[in-house]
Amino acid sequence: MSAEISDMSILIVDDDSVARRAITRTFARNGIENEIFSAQDGIEALELLRGAGEKKIAWPYLVLPDINMPRMNGIEFLKELRSDPNLSDTVVFVLTTSDDDRDMVAAYSHQIAGYLLKTNVGPDFINLIATLSNFSLMVRFHKKT
Repeated sequence: MSAEISDMSILIVDDDSVARRAITRTFARNGIENEIFSAQDGIEALELLRGAGEKKIAWPYLVLPDINMPRMNGIEFLKELRSDPNLSDTVVFVLTTSDDDRDMVAAYSHQIAGYLLKTNVGPDFINLIATLSNFSLMVRFHKKT
């Protein structure tokens, strides 16, 4: 496991509990032992990031939201995240089943770091981990300056 990613918390935002468990298992199978948090939708994710409930995710962290969720979908979540001065520079990789170009364009308009289809996560997981490690270094540098 990369030392750069080892101390980052990961927040999976997905209304499908089976998908959340599958993503967590995929991390574990690939030797990623980071603390993993989960939220069922954008509202719950924002509460975790802002510390509105019992738990608050400590920085550094990265967020993996789905697009299609009830209450607050992924695009609404990204809009709210980017408008919050305390969270606006959060590293986000969308992890979704939506291959709709409109969703992808909307997500990238909110400065996401990447857009990954869940169907490709298995074969592309090593590339995802390398990318997350690189972003971890950039986020750490950005926060220190």
